[in-house]
Amino acid sequence: MAPTRILITGGGRGIGRAIALRFATSGVKICVASRTSDELDKVVEEIEAAGGEAIAAQFNLRDHGSIEAAVYRAVDFFEGQMDLLVNNAGVFDVKPFEECDPGMVQKFFDVNVLGAMYTTQEALGALRDADGAHVINISSTAGLQGYPGSSVYCATKYALRGFSDALREELCDEGIRVTTVYPDATDTTLFDGVDLDLDRSTMDSPETVAEVVWKAAQENECPKDIKVRP
Repeated sequence: MAPTRILITGGGRGIGRAIALRFATSGVKICVASRTSDELDKVVEEIEAAGGEAIAAQFNLRDHGSIEAAVYRAVDFFEGQMDLLVNNAGVFDVKPFEECDPGMVQKFFDVNVLGAMYTTQEALGALRDADGAHVINISSTAGLQGYPGSSVYCATKYALRGFSDALREELCDEGIRVTTVYPDATDTTLFDGVDLDLDRSTMDSPETVAEVVWKAAQENECPKDIKVRP
């Protein structure tokens, strides 16, 4: 059954926005969560223009109370049940490991790992109350192999992979599916200002990733790991 009550973190731009718009249709309720209210408001308008219902939840993934409040807002909008949680929010940068200060390392783990873990933890009650709920974690190919200048980012994505694998085993008997999606380099604002010599025209589009997520969410069986290919 296609999900009709969906929470997407990092939903104001890039992959998160594309996922929200791919699911937006009549009868679907979507809560998009992010730090920036202006971006969220625009996505809500786009979802509604496509026929869906939507609300925004501004939150900070480095603040557990903020996560709790955002999930509560989403669950209230969904009237107690959540079919799909997409943990998409993340941060990215490229620099030699010796230049990565403790503040940067902590921020990357707070957002890329702990944020996804705590959001999932807060949503579990509503996921359990739905029939055949699904958690989809957006990782990266950096969770499958190392890249120079991305030691911290890779470490967070490997950690997210471990969390997903263990959670899948923990929840499988309850009928909650857990899938990890591994996009390759995708043309989003994460690459704005990053010191890399990349041809962004060769990157995947956010819509490519969104289509993969949409297809995974339609499956009755749980696809474990999905590597996005253009």
